[in-house]
Amino acid sequence: MSQLCSGTVLEKNSAGEVESELAPRGVKIRARNLDFFYGDSQVLFSISMDIPPRKVTAIIGPSGCGKSTFLRTLNRMNDEIEGARASGTVLIDGEDILDQDCDVVALRRKVGMVFQRSNPFPKSIYDNVAYGPRVHGVRDKRKLRDIVEKSLRGAWLWKEVSDRLGASAFDLSGGQQQRLCIARALAVGPEILLMDEPASALDPTATSRIEDLIRDLRKEYTIVIVTHNMQQAARVSDYTAFLYKGKLIEFGRTRKLFTNPTDKMTNDYITGRFG
Repeated sequence: MSQLCSGTVLEKNSAGEVESELAPRGVKIRARNLDFFYGDSQVLFSISMDIPPRKVTAIIGPSGCGKSTFLRTLNRMNDEIEGARASGTVLIDGEDILDQDCDVVALRRKVGMVFQRSNPFPKSIYDNVAYGPRVHGVRDKRKLRDIVEKSLRGAWLWKEVSDRLGASAFDLSGGQQQRLCIARALAVGPEILLMDEPASALDPTATSRIEDLIRDLRKEYTIVIVTHNMQQAARVSDYTAFLYKGKLIEFGRTRKLFTNPTDKMTNDYITGRFG
């Protein structure tokens, strides 16, 4: 585990494991009493949940409920917004990433992000994937080639582009561009992948490909995905959190939440009574 903060690792038991109601497998991300504000406007209210390692956790809820704000809190991307502030605790591997001493650069290396619309750089396919490792100091050409190939294979793109790595990323289809962005995120060696509506701009065939890829990636990565598509959440996720007006209404295993939700509001939402 890479150290993100200068402080001590929190909430471990005598065996050195992060404790959780998900034991014995533990948690990767633990939020406790997380509040978030944009200026004077509060958008998250006392969010507490444990996100398990190497699983897919979906965040669902109507527009404006705080899904993307919560997601961006997990790698401190909200720091870029003037007046944004968080309180409470967010632990990754037991370290509080909201601590003022947290190394945000190291955090964003550990917690990669894929956005709603593919955003390849105006560079070659190769240079898109090699960009992150180069920023982090990798200069050896052989090592860079290995990273690029491994990342493209991890994103199920290698076979489609291996003979044209020097071509522009903009020559790829929309689905291929999104997989390239996933490869770019993988290239810096993250442990967690955040995905904000990663297939919303894609056609059904490309969407199916991305969903299959997500299921494959959970073998090695902890994945948190925001989606408006409840069928997609049901297909790809192991756990689901339902947010409404900035509050966590229900969190649990996806199958149970979709077939036998505990809260009436959850049932109303997933059956289409509102949202």
